[in-house]
Amino acid sequence: MKISKYSLNVLTLMTGTTIAQAITMVFTPVLTRIYTPEDFGTFALYASISAMLAVIITGRYEMAVMLPHDDADAVNVLALSILLTTTLSIIFGITILLFGSQIVQLFGNDELEKWLFLIPVSVFFLGSYQSFNYWANRRKGFASVSISKVAQSGTAVSSKLAFGAFQYGTSGLVYGELLGQGISSFILGYKNKTSLKKNIGHIKLKQIKRVAHKYRKFPRINLPHAFLNVFSSQTPIILINYFFTSGIAGFYSLANKILMLPMSIITSSYAQVFYEQISSSANSDSPGEVASLFKKTLSRLMLYSFPIFILLFIFIQSLVTIIFGDVWEEAGLYAMILIPMLYFRFTGSVVSSVVLVFNRQGKALVIEILNTVLRVVALIIGGIENSILTGLFLYSASSSVITIYRLVWYWSIVKENR
Repeated sequence: MKISKYSLNVLTLMTGTTIAQAITMVFTPVLTRIYTPEDFGTFALYASISAMLAVIITGRYEMAVMLPHDDADAVNVLALSILLTTTLSIIFGITILLFGSQIVQLFGNDELEKWLFLIPVSVFFLGSYQSFNYWANRRKGFASVSISKVAQSGTAVSSKLAFGAFQYGTSGLVYGELLGQGISSFILGYKNKTSLKKNIGHIKLKQIKRVAHKYRKFPRINLPHAFLNVFSSQTPIILINYFFTSGIAGFYSLANKILMLPMSIITSSYAQVFYEQISSSANSDSPGEVASLFKKTLSRLMLYSFPIFILLFIFIQSLVTIIFGDVWEEAGLYAMILIPMLYFRFTGSVVSSVVLVFNRQGKALVIEILNTVLRVVALIIGGIENSILTGLFLYSASSSVITIYRLVWYWSIVKENR
């Protein structure tokens, strides 16, 4: 049976993502016996701050690398993204040097101060990786993306195990993650060196300024939207650390991780290929292909994943205790509460690039603002009530409703552009 090019690209990315996530999942039960919930909670706060800054670092111009018709423009967009990454990393570093103590007080975790200075380094690696990732996707270098993901996971996990053996505590988690980020960024850049060398001569300051203006909606509209998206997803770690303890934040971190990692095996691969495919279809002479692609992708994801999420909802608490140890029992309860939200997010995240392709970032930003406000309010209510379970239930319920609305809206966009 002949495999379509679209399916082959998905399979290539999914293979790398699956191996990378499998490495993490296989060794997470070991890490949960080496590191404490408090270690995981403080590390999760470090990672949350890095993730939020990583959205800002490129101005979201890396997303625009996919859009130009010719590589001459695309390589200038890539150069712009890397330039912003370097400049803002330096600015973040200076800011931390000057106001580190105030930043630590803001997040309510004194332990964070020990690793705060490493955040600009993490953000630089993340921004570089994001930029090279979209260049690789444009060039259909899906194999190089897969290799980089496996390298990142393997390096991070092995480093964390090594540091944990010497009882480094939270430092071991931070150093291991940093090494994984650095290795993956280097590999992805190196694997695409041929195409980069071929086009590097097109990079000119004048052209960088031109593409910056041409794709100015990405930093103006998509950046706030993306930041709010990441901020709202990282809100639990930040607010749980603030209202409760780093140990409870560690329980939430594990619950979120064991659900998100398997989910991302499919979504991250599908989302990248879906974005490339829907961009091509929208630029073709057959706009009807867009509606067909959207409907097929969405229906398959919702149908095939539903039984899996039902089984998880029933057995997740027992599984967490058996796999990760008795000390992590509370994480299983948190995971059960989050499952309905993650089912809808699973489908919504794959097809969300419809907003970019058809230039609907304005309304998407409004929806994301509402989503963020509802999530923050939900967790603040939980904090005021001194009930983490109340906060997480409200968080999961409000997020599910917003994602359902998004899916309906995405379909209406597609139908308008048949």
